[in-house]
Amino acid sequence: MLAFITSRPSPPGSSVPTHTKKLDKTPRVTTHEPGLTEPEAVAQGSQIPSIPKFEDPYEAREYQKGRLVLAFRIFAKLGFDEGVAGHITLRIWARKDPVEPTSFWVNPFGVAWPLLKASDLILVNKEGDVVEGGPVRVLNRAAFKIHHAVHSARPDVNCVAHSHSIYGRAFSALGRPLDIITQDACAFHDDHAVYSAFRGIVLAAAEGEAIAAALGGKKAALLQNHGLLTCAETVEATVFWFTSLEKCCRVQLLADAAAHGRGSGQRTLKIDDAAAAFTYKAVGTELAGWFSAKPAFDVMASETGTGYLE
Repeated sequence: MLAFITSRPSPPGSSVPTHTKKLDKTPRVTTHEPGLTEPEAVAQGSQIPSIPKFEDPYEAREYQKGRLVLAFRIFAKLGFDEGVAGHITLRIWARKDPVEPTSFWVNPFGVAWPLLKASDLILVNKEGDVVEGGPVRVLNRAAFKIHHAVHSARPDVNCVAHSHSIYGRAFSALGRPLDIITQDACAFHDDHAVYSAFRGIVLAAAEGEAIAAALGGKKAALLQNHGLLTCAETVEATVFWFTSLEKCCRVQLLADAAAHGRGSGQRTLKIDDAAAAFTYKAVGTELAGWFSAKPAFDVMASETGTGYLE
């Protein structure tokens, strides 16, 4: 059960007496699932862990590189790897300021994701040169063109993920945005974009810049005929947005097919904008994404032991 203290929005369609609106200035809590009273939600919200912060940039580097390796192993477990395609990049940060604002860590090209260790990651500068890293210092040029453009355009973003997942690829072939038809899809309400072009493998800087421009200030993009891309301040939120968007694509493909099969102009029922925007405040924030990813990262760390940190 996920609960966060927010400003005091009222759910769409709710009514509050005028005198209550004037006098009641206590914060309201929105919850991921119904079933808690407001006092219970407030109490539970105070127990939710916070995103780790680091004063020492080198401590931050070691911790976050470990999280990046776990991210790749989670992606592999979910079947998001496709040969050598796919990449997740990380710009190290401490006190919310990037330690290396023009460089990022990424997986070496051709190394299997389930085998990755922290020492295998490579550090790439703004010119696309590998300046530090493990024994395999081969860079996926498409990864650099896309991710460098996004990192450059978005100083608020420290992690960017892209892979050729099954349902993301299938849905991206439609060249359209996601319909907000489920509570989970509300995390992407007015917070995802469509890059409506495909010009082959991204090897030119202009193409990466075009993708970054299409993404704008949003957390996700559907790259037409290509796949999904997500970004966030943390590795964990980036991973959760990707896995959640992949599932939303799958749900919509199933729902659209079921509606079409019923005939007679049957259509999926869309969540109205007000309700979607209200729900977004509970499920679409950076903290919500980070916390929602915590179970997957905990399980992967337990399954792999400490070897991934080497």
